Amino acid sequence: MFIDEVTILIQSGDGGDGCCSFRREKYVPLGGPDGGDGGDGGDIIFEADSHLSTLTDLKNSRLYKAGCGSPGKGKTMTGKEGKNLIIKIPAGTLIKDGENLGLLADLTEHKARFVAASGGRGGRGNTRFKSSRNRAPRRFDLGTKTEEKKIFLELKLLADVAVIGLPNAGKSTFISKISHARPKIADYPFTTLIPNLGVVQLDDFSTFVAADIPGLVEGAHQGKGLGIRFLKHTERSRLLVHLLDFSSSNTRDPLDDHQIVQHELECFSEKLYQSPQILVASKVDHPEALEKFQAYQSRLKEISQQVYFISSMTGEGVPKLLWTIKEALDRIKAEELASS
Repeated sequence: MFIDEVTILIQSGDGGDGCCSFRREKYVPLGGPDGGDGGDGGDIIFEADSHLSTLTDLKNSRLYKAGCGSPGKGKTMTGKEGKNLIIKIPAGTLIKDGENLGLLADLTEHKARFVAASGGRGGRGNTRFKSSRNRAPRRFDLGTKTEEKKIFLELKLLADVAVIGLPNAGKSTFISKISHARPKIADYPFTTLIPNLGVVQLDDFSTFVAADIPGLVEGAHQGKGLGIRFLKHTERSRLLVHLLDFSSSNTRDPLDDHQIVQHELECFSEKLYQSPQILVASKVDHPEALEKFQAYQSRLKEISQQVYFISSMTGEGVPKLLWTIKEALDRIKAEELASS
């Protein structure tokens, strides 16, 4: 199951109480105070893991609690610190305050960490309060108690390329042919109900990550169909690959399809709408589809100077498209480095 949003409760560990104790040994009169400090409570730490792709594991437990600190003991022994709780989440997860949805952290790098709740401090033992005026203090501190916090986690996939298009445009077939991803494929709309990530290997040194983004229909930015649930997964992508269905069985105008998707992108995010795009005519599997593509070429060039046609079933045009994507990504990354 693909889960990309989840609300959980977290609680760091309480601090241990300080100890009130006096040294009592034979032949040692007036031994004095020897109460130790309490141990600090454990922290709640979120850690990004690039091997995870969903928040499903966090859906099954409501409260995540770190270990509490142990109380101090006599002979000035400090209590044991509470064990930290490390919660692993997919890289690309936003950590937000569950009450006001304010952003706390955005973990995009593997092994990146964020301390969401610090453990309570251990209390001071009575040894801490010994002075020249008070040689036998009975004062000690209680450990700091912690409270539950509500945390909202929102996953946005980290992919170099987002493959977009209306339902049944051939996105899943394309992803399955260029990577080891195995999405569900069928000849009806909304076959894909979750984003699918795939690593594309061009040669020993050339790779990129592509994501099939489902659910783009007219009105998606308002929540229609799968709505904005998956539109957000395109936001981190450097490049959009827009597939248009040119199969002979498609009775819609491919340019109308293009306009629908572009409108949804613009309404959802102006920045996303301005992202670099590669326009691709998909499902050009037989002569009728090729004739249809050639009939639209002049109109397509009004949208994009370079339009590619592919058949994911036969593989025609796919290698050329993949290297074009790789070259575009290299240019975008170079521009990012130059501007940083």
